[in-house]
Amino acid sequence: MSELDATDRKLLALLQDDARLALAELSKEIGVPASTLNDRIKRLVRNGVISGFHARLSAESLGLELLAFILVGWTDPKVEPVFLKKIRASSAVLECHHVTGSWNYLLKIRVKATRELEAFLAETVKAVEGVLRTDTMIVLSSAKETWALDVRIK
Repeated sequence: MSELDATDRKLLALLQDDARLALAELSKEIGVPASTLNDRIKRLVRNGVISGFHARLSAESLGLELLAFILVGWTDPKVEPVFLKKIRASSAVLECHHVTGSWNYLLKIRVKATRELEAFLAETVKAVEGVLRTDTMIVLSSAKETWALDVRIK
């Protein structure tokens, strides 16, 4: 992929902040014709720089008030494909990361309450034969949570 220029980076920053901005607004903000910006957006999507456009929902307004991080560990490598299949099928899982150290994976999940967390652990994570241990951290509050990436030129 070719390098991103200053216009691409400004466009990405604006779209991260509000992907619903009209091309005319983006054009005015950046100082580039709307048709050029449209072509740039299509190129950024085609090259995989922009992976999609999404509405950011309030978890609390949907009743998903419990945010938790779960570390999962096992020793037998045959566990991984079964575990990943189960995790990918769960709508409670927001993120799943393969990590270094004494754990295999770190999960970020959202559920309604502790009973749902307990069921998730029992029916999804610990239901995978070979999962030996978990460590669950319930989030009390979040001082910062963002999806925006730093697009500034370094």
